[in-house]
Amino acid sequence: MKFETIIYEKKDNVAWITFNRPEKFNAQNQALLSEVTAALEDAKDDDEVQVIVFTGAGDKAFSAGADITMFMDWTPISVVSQTKGSKRPYTFIREIPKPVIAMVNGLALGGGCEIAMGCDIIIASENARFGQPEISVGVIPGGAGTQMLPRLVGEKKAKEMIFTGDPITAEEALRLGLVNKVVPADKLREAVDEVIKKLKSKSPAILKFAKLAVNKSLETPFLVGVECEADLFALCFGTQDQKEGAKAFLEKRAAKYTGK
Repeated sequence: MKFETIIYEKKDNVAWITFNRPEKFNAQNQALLSEVTAALEDAKDDDEVQVIVFTGAGDKAFSAGADITMFMDWTPISVVSQTKGSKRPYTFIREIPKPVIAMVNGLALGGGCEIAMGCDIIIASENARFGQPEISVGVIPGGAGTQMLPRLVGEKKAKEMIFTGDPITAEEALRLGLVNKVVPADKLREAVDEVIKKLKSKSPAILKFAKLAVNKSLETPFLVGVECEADLFALCFGTQDQKEGAKAFLEKRAAKYTGK
């Protein structure tokens, strides 16, 4: 597939997805969302890819959200067909059995914030801003923002952000638990590379189980989640990587994982 609104690169077992509409603050139109989904499908199915990273072209925006020009022609029926009738990157990210990182280099608003929240880890530059400003254009968040934001920052702060549309700084996002780390803009890539290095040193098979178990904790009653964890814990012992990890630990050497 030829990509026109994103840059999709695979290098050193990492898939990089870059929103590439800098003149529009990397706003999301239907073409971009379709291309992101296609890139995610490819990265998911490629056994060589261990980690996926999202970022935005330029130095001003990760993604400023939806391209509002789309809204002028939408109707309730057309919106339902788009939001429920196809795979959406906002939530598809959570289904991918690989770590997904958001390298937030600027504005992450609306759909941009939602894609970042869908990622497993968020590393942000100090000039990043996060928000759900949809209320200002007459709608509510439509990319799972009303579901993800309260789980990350709590009900009251989520309602404040969604009701007012006011963004928060990277430092406040860190304090609230929305992001994992905030660094100077010129150190952002270095910080992300450090996380990538750590993740690549782990077993892809076991990371898959870990992501699924944690995701289940947010989707099921506690005891159901505990049962799921127990099942996944047991499955670890059916992998070659578990044996290699234990053996490497006992032999005081670095493990050599295969993902099997």
